[in-house]
Amino acid sequence: MNEKIGSWSRVTIENGIALVTISREERMNALHPPAHYELADTLDALATDPSVQVVIMTGQGSKAFCAGHDMKVGAESGDIDIGPNGFAGISLRDSYPLPIIAAVNGVAFGGGFEAALACDLIIAAESARFALPEPKVGLAAVGGGIQRLARTIGLKRALGMILTSRTVSADEGMALGFVNQVVPDNQLLNAAFQWAQQITECAPLAIRCSKQVAYLSTEQATMKDALNLENYPLAAALFNSEDMLEGQRAFIEKRKPQWRGK
Repeated sequence: MNEKIGSWSRVTIENGIALVTISREERMNALHPPAHYELADTLDALATDPSVQVVIMTGQGSKAFCAGHDMKVGAESGDIDIGPNGFAGISLRDSYPLPIIAAVNGVAFGGGFEAALACDLIIAAESARFALPEPKVGLAAVGGGIQRLARTIGLKRALGMILTSRTVSADEGMALGFVNQVVPDNQLLNAAFQWAQQITECAPLAIRCSKQVAYLSTEQATMKDALNLENYPLAAALFNSEDMLEGQRAFIEKRKPQWRGK
């Protein structure tokens, strides 16, 4: 197992899965400017690491995935810089090549919820709570929260959270459609790793292509455009890849494929 400990985060890599833990437990994992930049650098490094196929993001301790912006630091310095990649180094990215799973323990408020929504899957502990409370302190969740929530669950459902700033439970989050699975608190990481393991069993290029098509197709003006493979750069790479041939050979030979990611 490979481990890297930063000032405000910890990363472990094993069997193709990188676990990124936000480590500001004493502040409910609320983030300040240096933490955003550190997490952005971490995610950039993981995206180019050939040993990594999936990323899981979670929070240290049991009380919070991420409570949002560190209001104490903001009030003292006036600095609310989240960097070009956004909250937790991810909320303002319009794409990230690797599949990324949010394992939400405790509260995911404000920017913490924005970071979770920027992930591809959300696995929530029963204790998880979600909210965009920015209007209660004179702000708005424009760092990706409003935009992604509306696209994920539909405008009316999203506005029911956005305009009231109300807190939503894990079970309601699943009913609304932004949570993929709810599990007991002590099973959270196990569940996230089970999802990640299923992803690692698939060809890396096929997963990256599938993710790209899933997101970019929703931006196409017509179904004709959505079905045009020329709109998806990774499609050509996939259909000309060694892994595509390997997958077919392994199926015919009734063996486990040996993916090379190319």
